[in-house]
Amino acid sequence: MNIRVLGAHGSDLLLNGPTSQHICRSVGFLVNEELMVDAGTLASGLTLEEQKRIKYILLSHLHLDHVKGIPPLVDNMSGLVDHQIVVAGLPSVLVGLQKHVFNDLVFPNFFNLPGSPYSILRAEKLEPKRELPLSKRVKITPIPVNHTVETAGFIIQDDEVAWIYSGDTYSTESIWQEAARIPNLKGVFIEVSFPDSMRDMAYRSKHLTPTLLAQEYRKIGKPDLPLYVYHMKPSVRDQIIDEISHLDIPHVTILEEGQELKF
Repeated sequence: MNIRVLGAHGSDLLLNGPTSQHICRSVGFLVNEELMVDAGTLASGLTLEEQKRIKYILLSHLHLDHVKGIPPLVDNMSGLVDHQIVVAGLPSVLVGLQKHVFNDLVFPNFFNLPGSPYSILRAEKLEPKRELPLSKRVKITPIPVNHTVETAGFIIQDDEVAWIYSGDTYSTESIWQEAARIPNLKGVFIEVSFPDSMRDMAYRSKHLTPTLLAQEYRKIGKPDLPLYVYHMKPSVRDQIIDEISHLDIPHVTILEEGQELKF
């Protein structure tokens, strides 16, 4: 399974480094060139030909930094593709997306435009803990997590490997219980949004800090499992990275835009 990191952060920001600038983009992961896991960054991270290959968008929740890449994709694809793009999410996510974004006010409702060639998007409702074949190779299982709005993390797997995507979450249980039972689990993606000094903000917004990350990771009971960290707020990115480096976790990767992973 091939995973491209289009966006790895909790918002967009251009950071000045000691030798160069670093572009932070909102969360979006492209799997096997056709499946997007969240869509904070989508069209801006792909060429037109790459965008044409997208057939599925999997949404963890409705917050803007996870959905805002969909309208630019639709704009680019109008009249260029002969397939519908399946947008899969919990019912509240799909209803909210059409009520607040694709509502013919903020943006045309490309789920339901007159004439089938123009309804580029097709909604696919997910049920918590129910496995769904989302493409020819990939199956997903949504697992509820602990955020300020209804949110799901995902088990994403094919016939050979599986990985976990936490979605946005605070301390939670079910997804780690499921992770502990997966024999072919190759990695776990867990969000960290704030440093430990902002733990109160993390609690109020239902996100993780490095210390909370370590607590959640240990619930899986697989100390050698590779851990991939994403969703850092760019303005406190360096502080988060420093704190993670002091955790007693052997295999940690801080995800960055442009990375490719193969499981």
